Amino acid sequence: MATSSLRDAADADAFTDRTDYPLVVVTTAAPDGERSGCLAGFTTQCSIEPLRFLVCLSRVNHTFAVAARASTLALHLLGSDQVAAAALFGERSGDDIDKFAGIGWRPGRDGVPILDDCAAWMVVEILDRFDVGDHQALHTSPTDAGAGRAHGLLTLGNAPSLEPGHPPGGRAD
Repeated sequence: MATSSLRDAADADAFTDRTDYPLVVVTTAAPDGERSGCLAGFTTQCSIEPLRFLVCLSRVNHTFAVAARASTLALHLLGSDQVAAAALFGERSGDDIDKFAGIGWRPGRDGVPILDDCAAWMVVEILDRFDVGDHQALHTSPTDAGAGRAHGLLTLGNAPSLEPGHPPGGRAD
């Protein structure tokens, strides 16, 4: 495997700062009923036929620990006006609060929470897990999907700056 010859990681900012992608809330439920959700920074479609998605979860967050015991996730695209939902799932920690208290959701396959207010949602089965640095990549296959009530799309580029619930090197969600 080739090693990186990048001398200064800040040099990569010329590329990454111009990348815009939708903010995705990932929710999951373990067999014991524990629920969790986070704002995932790295999600993408990775195959057309068969349709597959890659979801990367930080190893230090609460959702990672719950997803490690789960076989299903739900992915939610946020509407352009859903900054509060992005802040809830991106800035608060499931170690400290129940993120699902006070918001509308319903149980999907395997009890995975499906948020009532989102632009669109998709339930995915976890097919495989593998290491990708400080995240774990979950290779997934869609099993159910639908449109939500929110409009537009909240992206990294049009969202306000969000501070993680914990520092990136520590326990985070």
